[in-house]
Amino acid sequence: MKVTIIPEKCIACGLCQTYSDVFDYYDNGIVKFSNSEELIQEVPYSDETLLAVKSCPTKALTTP
Repeated sequence: MKVTIIPEKCIACGLCQTYSDVFDYYDNGIVKFSNSEELIQEVPYSDETLLAVKSCPTKALTTP
């Protein structure tokens, strides 16, 4: 599953990491992938990751 992070939209609410360990945060609270600094990444499909993407209140996480 391809996931894109749009850091400008992130409000550091914490929902994504609550739902999926694919996500982590920079020191300022902005979302990043837990294993990469890239903004687009192919991650294994999981219901948890999909829920994290769909739950983002600002749509800072997207899937095509």
